[in-house]
Amino acid sequence: MNHFPQNFTWGAATASYQIEGAWQTDGKGPSVWDQMAHWPGKTYRGQTADVGCDHYNRMEEDVDLMAEMGLKGYRFSISWPRIFPEGTGPLNSKGLDFYERLVDRLLAKGVEPWATLFHWDYPLALYHQGGWLNADSPRWFADYAAVVAEKLGDRVTHWITLNEPQMFVGLGHHQGSHAPGLQLGLNDLARITHHVLLAHGTAVDAIRAKSPEPCRIGWAPNVGVSAVYDPDDPEVIEDARQGMFGLHDLEGFAQGSAVWNDAALLGHYPEAFVNALGHALPASWESDLARIHRPVDFCGMNIYYAWGGHVRNDSGEIRYRDAEAAHPGYPATRFNWPVTPEALYWGPRFFHERYGLPIVITENGMSGHDWVSLDGNVHDPARIDFTARYLAELHRAAADGVDVQGYFHWSLMDNFEWAEATRQRFGLIHVDYRDGRRTLKDSALWYRDVIASNGASLELDI
Repeated sequence: MNHFPQNFTWGAATASYQIEGAWQTDGKGPSVWDQMAHWPGKTYRGQTADVGCDHYNRMEEDVDLMAEMGLKGYRFSISWPRIFPEGTGPLNSKGLDFYERLVDRLLAKGVEPWATLFHWDYPLALYHQGGWLNADSPRWFADYAAVVAEKLGDRVTHWITLNEPQMFVGLGHHQGSHAPGLQLGLNDLARITHHVLLAHGTAVDAIRAKSPEPCRIGWAPNVGVSAVYDPDDPEVIEDARQGMFGLHDLEGFAQGSAVWNDAALLGHYPEAFVNALGHALPASWESDLARIHRPVDFCGMNIYYAWGGHVRNDSGEIRYRDAEAAHPGYPATRFNWPVTPEALYWGPRFFHERYGLPIVITENGMSGHDWVSLDGNVHDPARIDFTARYLAELHRAAADGVDVQGYFHWSLMDNFEWAEATRQRFGLIHVDYRDGRRTLKDSALWYRDVIASNGASLELDI
């Protein structure tokens, strides 16, 4: 098999706050990221996404570029405060109209829309009411999800509830480096985690109830992968599997995999989490698990790297080794993230074995040193090499029985990389932030050939 499964979705992804701009246009309300980006010292050189990629005003051009690249799917997110400026209450019809036009343009160009309901731009008005700490927050989110599903569900048939809850909870509410910039204790963090999980489950039910057409629903957790450096040793493989789903560091529980995915996909919290923080959960937490664990159709996975892997040392002991110990001077991206293609084999394999769901890679990519060359093109061979290596590992997972149904490259275009602002360029399309000019990078043209051949142009032979 030198190609990917039939009906495989080849796509690219973005997020509303990172590309849309138009932060006060047509009745949009502010988000927690609008607030935080305007705080001195919170983003690189004080940059904001007030204009960003100006996608709100250049949407038609951007969709035309997607079609030129041959994308089969486009994963975008909907800005909650663009639809409901106060988070709840009156609908902003102009905000909804933007997404109506986006979806119609995608379909006209043969690109399937995959809509994410929440990619971190939480309505500021609801944050002022307690945000995710408020017990009403799951209902707020489900109400929003119901309206969007009812309005767009005749054309959008793939939905993702939440993007990387580990990140917007851990970075935004514990470390304080992302919006809303809080540094809460573990008790509050446990309560927020429960409310976010409830928001996912109630939103799944709301989408199914309100969508005019049958639809497929999933979510997109960030996945910290434990790789395997001795793949012929079953005990090392099992140790890596346990490493991915263990609760080794209570302080960092919010950024792990098991607490979130076991609750959403298996219907229970890990015993270690309950023993340590069960007292901080709402009194109804056990009965809430049935509302959290709602049937979904796929599991999205955002995977960029594995920080290390498991190996049997010279003494016969199984140990975890980080990337530097395993590979001194390891290859790294512009973001200094290690280049570990095996993450796209072991991550999907372990998730598929544990949760039994089809897998969609909802984000994978790299930040590079990209600029427009004197010949007017953007030459990014590192991104081509990176993506080919990771796709080869994903292909190997599919060949070994993992039900892999799609791959969305992060990202479609260079954009506002949260606290890093414009310093990191992840896009297949180069954006000149001075005038908004778009340039397809070499990687975009290469990806077009990969898509057209369903991966056969990678010359895989597994």
